[in-house]
Amino acid sequence: MKKFICRRCGNCCRWKGCVKVQDHEADKIAEFLGLSVEKFINEYTRLSPDRMHLSLLEKEDGSCQWLSEENGLPCCLIDPVKPVQCRDFPLKWNFPDWQSKCGGVIVEEDIS
Repeated sequence: MKKFICRRCGNCCRWKGCVKVQDHEADKIAEFLGLSVEKFINEYTRLSPDRMHLSLLEKEDGSCQWLSEENGLPCCLIDPVKPVQCRDFPLKWNFPDWQSKCGGVIVEEDIS
């Protein structure tokens, strides 16, 4: 099995593009933020270009609106409830040439 060791560089959160939010994820994120689901959806998501799902809004530079810094290091403000798309990077999805931009590494996990 493969395992990804994240180095917390935050570069995956700076990549422009849609971050899909599924219905159950919107519920969890809204609760985590202390918002109603309606307020979270109206203020922090948009309809994706293909009109098939909601997507988190981005900052002007294309990075995730929930990417912040703590003690000079990148951090996710919604980490405990971040969308599955974020949790699945890079083993289940990634972007072209991600290895040159990502500080993490994929290793083979010994399951014996």
